[in-house]
Amino acid sequence: MKITKEASSPTEITLSVEMDAADEDPYIDRSYRRTVGRLQIPGFRKGKAPRSIVENYVGRIALVQEALDFMIPETLNQALQDEELQAFVEPRVEVLELEPVSFKATVPLEPAVDFGDFYSVRLEKEPVEITDEQVDQVLERFRAESAPWEPVSRPVQFGDLLNLNVQGSMGGEEVVNDEGVDYIPQAENVLPFPGFAPYLEQMAEGERKDFTLTVPEDYPRPEYAGQDVVFQVEVLSVKAKQLPELDDEFAKGVGEGYESLEALRAHVLERITDEAQSQSDYEFQERSLAALLENATISASDLLLEREIQNLQQERERMLRNQRLDLDTYLSYVGKTEEEFREELRPAAAERLNRMLVVRKLAQEEEIAVSPEEVQEEIDSMLASSSEENAEAMRRVFSAEDTRDSIRASLLNRKVMQRLVEIVQGLEAGAGADADADAADSADEETEAESEAENDNVEPAEDAAPSETEGSEGSDEGAEPDAK
Repeated sequence: MKITKEASSPTEITLSVEMDAADEDPYIDRSYRRTVGRLQIPGFRKGKAPRSIVENYVGRIALVQEALDFMIPETLNQALQDEELQAFVEPRVEVLELEPVSFKATVPLEPAVDFGDFYSVRLEKEPVEITDEQVDQVLERFRAESAPWEPVSRPVQFGDLLNLNVQGSMGGEEVVNDEGVDYIPQAENVLPFPGFAPYLEQMAEGERKDFTLTVPEDYPRPEYAGQDVVFQVEVLSVKAKQLPELDDEFAKGVGEGYESLEALRAHVLERITDEAQSQSDYEFQERSLAALLENATISASDLLLEREIQNLQQERERMLRNQRLDLDTYLSYVGKTEEEFREELRPAAAERLNRMLVVRKLAQEEEIAVSPEEVQEEIDSMLASSSEENAEAMRRVFSAEDTRDSIRASLLNRKVMQRLVEIVQGLEAGAGADADADAADSADEETEAESEAENDNVEPAEDAAPSETEGSEGSDEGAEPDAK
């Protein structure tokens, strides 16, 4: 086997591998044994024909192609070992020839991540403050949620519950036909078309109204965009929320019940404070990570970015399938090619890749790891919070190595982010900062030693005059003031 190595960059190497007959033979033999059982060759029982007969019957190239699935991965692994290379992700392989087999592998190496002077970055965390108005807003929402709908004899207002008959036509073709449909007119309600709700304001129960609405040009469905819709609407009933009094009696009916309005307010304050604190912690983590990325210099194989784009595309395709769409249908709908779609994913993929690389590097520098015991503790915690009927199914899920790897990655990310916010707040230095400090101290010690060695080798002049301050009794400059 001949291996040619070419370094295209510090983070990527190309291996060209040429195999000879001796290299190929064990794989061809495995291919023969996989193939012979599927063949019915005249004169031989099924699966009993010798290799030479099978090779003549199907052709050597067919056996080679059958063998490629295991020949190339195993040969590449051997080539990486021989060249003492560690691939960061699975290499990209291109088959060049089949007689004899030769292929080219693009091997991504460990990315280079330099944090620069990040350890000197300092960020301040804003304190969380909850106002009485925020608590009042939650209480008002509780009132609205618990209030019953009751008929009113006034004109329609936004927020009312209406019962309507609605017919709408576009170019003589019916596009809406609803009878007895419930509808809440609100500014953000864009159904059945944007701008419909305002036409209902000030209508009364039993009133009919005809109007024409022009669909906006940016409407998602192009066949309707910019078209006129002629509506006939009849208001069958108008109801409004009858809000209860905000008092102790009201508090007793919220959730599991609170003994007083003050107890309910205290609960709301605690809950929204916790939520605001969690949001503040998340935002501070994001600011800290942004600062880390801003200071970092990242060099990685282009193949890593292409793989991340591919991962992102697969995720989007799964989301489309959940909406009963495939990628081709979606691309046709939005008028884009797959190449344009992939190019749009590039910035998001690059950001996600860079975040992963700096988090990984910080974990290495700070010597952060997750033990099997920590993974098991997390699993036990999740099992403890699950219902009895789901516990057994969850145990089976958690027993899979992929699931445990996912939990391990999540815990590691949590630990790294906690350490990151400590760094930017100037808390405990940590292993990474200590390493930088040790390197700097070592450099300072070397410089100081060199300076002392130079001074030891220099003879002072016998008639050298003292400086104006050194040994000058009459000088007050630099003297400590007398204690009063």
